[in-house]
Amino acid sequence: MAEDKIERIGYHISEIMKVLNLDMKDPNLRDTPRRFARMYLEIFKGLDEDNEPDVRMFPNEDGFDNMVAMTDISFYSMCAHHLLPFWGRVHVGYIPTTQIVGLSKLVRIVEYYARRPQIQERMTHQIVEFLERELTPKGSIVVVEARHLCMEMRGVEKPGAWATTSAVRGAFKDRTTREEFLELLQRQRER
Repeated sequence: MAEDKIERIGYHISEIMKVLNLDMKDPNLRDTPRRFARMYLEIFKGLDEDNEPDVRMFPNEDGFDNMVAMTDISFYSMCAHHLLPFWGRVHVGYIPTTQIVGLSKLVRIVEYYARRPQIQERMTHQIVEFLERELTPKGSIVVVEARHLCMEMRGVEKPGAWATTSAVRGAFKDRTTREEFLELLQRQRER
């Protein structure tokens, strides 16, 4: 199945390259359609539902009822509007109820939703909704900070601009709880 997809994608990329009048005999371009196809299958692996992370839960035996935060989770994604990369960092927090999740699973959740044609706002929402559905926490928060090549190398051409989105659920709607999370982020930046 992957080989069929590589062939089909590769064919279309070679057609685009021909329209652009690129020399398909150039040794640097000759295998580009297949390389491109393999790359797209890799960077869009989040489209395959079989790749959804298996979130292993652990009993919250100690009754931990404070915030769990994982900050500066780096990610790469592709803008759904232009198929150009956007990248940055995701900050995730939740307040557990009866179960906690392994910290590496928070990273896997981010990766799953980043690895598809995406818009930052939707990705932010998808991550927080996954946390809510799987963990049923007292609250959850996701903040995504990203740079977008569709704004940096084309369009408004503003290199270095960061876009920030957030999604807040449950206990994090309380200003004090939300500010505690944001203060953690600020302290992280000051290190």
